[in-house]
Amino acid sequence: MIKRFLDVLQVAAVFIGTIVGAGLASGKEISNFFTYYGYKSFLGIALCGLLYILVYFFIIKITIKFNLKSYKQLIDLVSPDAVGQFISLVTSLFLIGGAAIIMAGSGAILNQYFGISKWIGISLMILFTIIVLLKDTNGLIEINSFIVPSLIIVLSTIFLLYIKFNSANINLMYLKGMETSKAFWPVSTILYAAFNILSSSGVLIPLAMKFNDKKTMFWGIAVGAIVLSFLCIAINLMLLLNVPNIYHYEIPLLFICKRFGRSFQFILLCIIWLEMFSTEISDIYSLGKTLENISFSRHSYNKQLKYVHNFIASLNYKKSIFIIILIALPISQIGFSKLIKLLYPSFGVISIFFIAKCIIFYFKKHNS
Repeated sequence: MIKRFLDVLQVAAVFIGTIVGAGLASGKEISNFFTYYGYKSFLGIALCGLLYILVYFFIIKITIKFNLKSYKQLIDLVSPDAVGQFISLVTSLFLIGGAAIIMAGSGAILNQYFGISKWIGISLMILFTIIVLLKDTNGLIEINSFIVPSLIIVLSTIFLLYIKFNSANINLMYLKGMETSKAFWPVSTILYAAFNILSSSGVLIPLAMKFNDKKTMFWGIAVGAIVLSFLCIAINLMLLLNVPNIYHYEIPLLFICKRFGRSFQFILLCIIWLEMFSTEISDIYSLGKTLENISFSRHSYNKQLKYVHNFIASLNYKKSIFIIILIALPISQIGFSKLIKLLYPSFGVISIFFIAKCIIFYFKKHNS
């Protein structure tokens, strides 16, 4: 009983750590996807948490039933056609692009706020990432078991301090009377949830095979989704009470923390860097597990590319880590904002197709 409880907490920590990146921890994602919709943004956050639980219920059952070990195996199973190949390709490009973005961002944040050379920031990110990833899934669990509680403590403290010193400004009628910049919040919510579900599947699918227990995975994701929803609600409330000022900042929560002194700003920046680190680990881990378990069917085997096929087939997880980092490093120099504009919109759209394919596949197999 105690072991299952601890396993559930570990799954919840990995789920939260995988979903929460620098964008969410900084408040930027929440402001872009939810805060624009005023008081209805709280409905969006609740719906988002519910979607995490429901969709992962289907994904975990499919994963364990068919003994899947990577996001590519899941995509190939639920969509064994050109659409599936396209989803798999874009997902892989997104993950390697994401790893490159984090490398660039880790250097940029240390340079901008601490005056440290960006190459020192990038080097530290790569070094710590390799150390954790060489421990395989256990490393992923261990690092999230440290980062996620730290995230919860820091964000909860900021929220409680904000409530204590600004309780007079928290008014339901004020929130309901706010002008909204956008109208149709469910679209933004579904897009955001789908985006996070596909990007996190590369971590949660191998994790499901490690625990090999549907109840542990389901309850872990459910607990993670509920905790994450409360964190998002807290961030969103603080952001709403600081509209429109927060739209002028790349790190909106840093603007909110300003009133609590430099020490809180420093702690928040450390948490954001740790969340970038967690995302870097998740992206490279997902790709590493995919390369480790990749195989070529007779139909897809091309004699002209036999050396490439043989090389990929010979890759183990540890070799894959170093290759992915070597590919991501030069890509990181393209530029942070350019990479985001190029990758994020297309990935959000194909994520919805991925979820639809998973649900259709589940009910087809369930009824057959």
